[in-house]
Amino acid sequence: MEVKPIEIVSDLRGQISRLISLYQDLKLEKEKLVLEKMELLEKVESLSKENEEFKHQYDTLKLAKTFAVNTGDSQQAKNKISQIVREIDKCIALLNK
Repeated sequence: MEVKPIEIVSDLRGQISRLISLYQDLKLEKEKLVLEKMELLEKVESLSKENEEFKHQYDTLKLAKTFAVNTGDSQQAKNKISQIVREIDKCIALLNK
């Protein structure tokens, strides 16, 4: 049984159509994955910043407790620490400019 050239061409067209369809599907999937990756990277960055803020607060509280134990007046120690932290934040802001 001999295969006609028209059948071969028709078969090739069908295969090419399927390949084009698969390519388009994969292209859309890739775009979705790229967007998801970007969103996740932004989320990681946001959580990292939040983590740093919590570490800063924790360190401040540890220092406040240390001063409170040493001085006996926790409110005065907290005020002093807040003042120091504000000064440090101002310095950091100046360095970032």
